[in-house]
Amino acid sequence: MGTITTRKGKSGVRHTAQIRLKKGGRLVYTESATFERKQAAQAWLKRRETELAEPGAIEQALRPKSTVREIIQTYLDHNHVEPIKRSKKATLTRIAASWLGDIESQDLTSQMLVDYVRWRMEKEGVTGATAHNDLSHLAGVLSIAEPGWGFRVDLDQITAARRVLKKLSVRSKGEERERRPTLDELDRLMTHFAVGMERYKARINMVKMTAFAIFSARRQAEICRIRWDDLDRPGGRVLVRDMKNPGQTVGNNVWCMLTPQAMQVIDSMPRDYDEIFPYNPASVSSAWTKACEILGIEGLKFHDLRHEGISRLFEMGWDIPRGASVSGHRTWQTLVRYTHLEKEGDKYEGWPWLEKAILSPAFIGDRVRVFKTDKLKGGVSRNPNGGRKGPPAAPPGRSRTRTL
Repeated sequence: MGTITTRKGKSGVRHTAQIRLKKGGRLVYTESATFERKQAAQAWLKRRETELAEPGAIEQALRPKSTVREIIQTYLDHNHVEPIKRSKKATLTRIAASWLGDIESQDLTSQMLVDYVRWRMEKEGVTGATAHNDLSHLAGVLSIAEPGWGFRVDLDQITAARRVLKKLSVRSKGEERERRPTLDELDRLMTHFAVGMERYKARINMVKMTAFAIFSARRQAEICRIRWDDLDRPGGRVLVRDMKNPGQTVGNNVWCMLTPQAMQVIDSMPRDYDEIFPYNPASVSSAWTKACEILGIEGLKFHDLRHEGISRLFEMGWDIPRGASVSGHRTWQTLVRYTHLEKEGDKYEGWPWLEKAILSPAFIGDRVRVFKTDKLKGGVSRNPNGGRKGPPAAPPGRSRTRTL
């Protein structure tokens, strides 16, 4: 049974409701809460006694308390079949370091989650879509916190928070990007990359990467994963492994058709490694970003080349099923927005940089270039990425490039 104790203090009268449960003459559970009004204390006491009378309620209440930060850290430390992506890890780490990370999981309410989203938008200037993304990542962690590790979490609070945010018209989806490169911007970028390869022996052939991204409509990480074994030359297609998917990325392997121009770029690559484009996608992104900064090209991402490649197909008069066979979209609704494009023909017809990309020397990339070899440490030198052994390593402190 519960009791209510009334005390007078400097701040006024306080009513403390306390529950003490015994089993076999031994105290097994105690809980208390303090209120300004006695009616509130009585209501809480009645509600908690009813809740604790449910089967398994006491066992659940006895589970150790934990903060949102501790749950996130447990999730990050866990061995995952599908590696946590850098963006997701960064988002969860940011949540853990914020004031929300200090909240105990069993005390987490929908109001706190809504406040966090609004705080991110108002104080840190992020969009509603970004703040919603934070909430989605956190929800994914909390959904397995109780069944997986025994943490006390009320998942209904997340559902309620999403319902409130929808009522407040906080956008859960970002605006679709419409940024496309102009031929002038591409010419400047290609010139910059070509000069970098000739003058500075850049480790990544960004001329080939850019051309292939446009004519294949592939993402940069997908391009860097394509292996020679994935190429079906007679069928004019390639197996794109682990294609990005909201449900599950790992194991989502999709056959995608290749345009003739994309196949020409592939044919210009050597077969020295298992990957056709043996580059580190992060290095590709970095090279692209730096080039845009140097050239003063604003708001253009490497991923925009995929949008450009798909737009090109529809401008050439392709229909949705045929366009999807190249882009890899499983549902055609995403491609509907491309159908309003005017049929302008192929603006890349006669584009000189396609031929230059095909003829440019294929520098071996950042992913397979040699670091300090195992031989220097007393072992045998080998490719740490699992591909065929490459050329011998450069001396310590020097990077190796190779022109083929």
